[in-house]
Amino acid sequence: MDVTLFDFDLPEDRIALRPARPRDSARMLVVRPDLDGDAALAHATARDLPDFLNPGDVLVFNDTRVIPARLHGRRGEAGVEVTLHQHVGGTSWKVFARPARKCRVGDRLVFGELAASVTAQGDGGERTLAFDVAEEDFAAALEQAGIMPLPPYIASKRAVDALDEEDYQTAFADRDGSVAAPTAGLHFTDGLLAALDARGVRRQGVTLHVGAGTFLPVKATDTRDHKMHSEWGEVSAEAAAWINAARAAGGRIVAVGTTSMRLLESAVDENGILHPFDGETDIFITPGFRFRAVDVLMTNFHLPKSTLFMLVSAFSGLDMMKRAYGAAVEKGYRFYSYGDASLLHRPTAGVTDGSEDGADKS
Repeated sequence: MDVTLFDFDLPEDRIALRPARPRDSARMLVVRPDLDGDAALAHATARDLPDFLNPGDVLVFNDTRVIPARLHGRRGEAGVEVTLHQHVGGTSWKVFARPARKCRVGDRLVFGELAASVTAQGDGGERTLAFDVAEEDFAAALEQAGIMPLPPYIASKRAVDALDEEDYQTAFADRDGSVAAPTAGLHFTDGLLAALDARGVRRQGVTLHVGAGTFLPVKATDTRDHKMHSEWGEVSAEAAAWINAARAAGGRIVAVGTTSMRLLESAVDENGILHPFDGETDIFITPGFRFRAVDVLMTNFHLPKSTLFMLVSAFSGLDMMKRAYGAAVEKGYRFYSYGDASLLHRPTAGVTDGSEDGADKS
């Protein structure tokens, strides 16, 4: 599909630089394509989520934890910045480097007490670094040398500070490995989780370690020519069996964030049965994709022509999402990682935008 189909006007001041406080006070636009006219869009807040779910529904959240993946250092006398984005084994990581020309194979980079050698060179500023530290000591060394990897749309406007160390971790954060937060999870508080429990909504964790590739712009003019970076994910056998049983009992699967959705849709079969998953996925969801695992999606507002706006357009329909985003801009909703939420429903008749298959799976 033509990438320009996913463009829309987004004033720069709609990109949130700080989260809502408290977290569940963030606004939430509820999108129900099966309803007519104005009823298709409802304005609420994140703390109203239990009102839109049913007893027996299952929230599937991503339990990944963001690591301090951005490093500032030097190559000789030249300053360099790298952002870790994919673990390749031991203490070797693929990174995005700036300026990339300062990071050639064989070069040594120093980030305070942490040093690394460039072992491979990829496209678009990607490099592979081998860090000079014992594997069991790497996490502690990174905590000392690294900073929270806020998205460039925020980091270009203000410095990372101590507040971000808590603000950019979700309520579900448990397993180290992401270099970007699964931001739909940022809206949950203890109070909201208690209200969901009281409503009879259950929850289950999966893991997808989010890579920095999520921030890369789509440079292709046709979605078929865009290549997603792969990310590691896991759906345990216990989680798969539990989710399958909940769905068989009539519960809807509510993905908390596009990362949870992408992992679930990577692990499901043609008949809608979820299987254990442990590996890489580079699934790219665009209109025409047939969803088999997820019934409802809670997610933040995404940027024009981004792969994530393509995903939500596949889920609720391109025309519907353009209308919803237009209303969000008009009503002052806050966009992107620290912004407001949307609760998206899938049309019961399916989405007909686009004629291509709409996804690639690894």
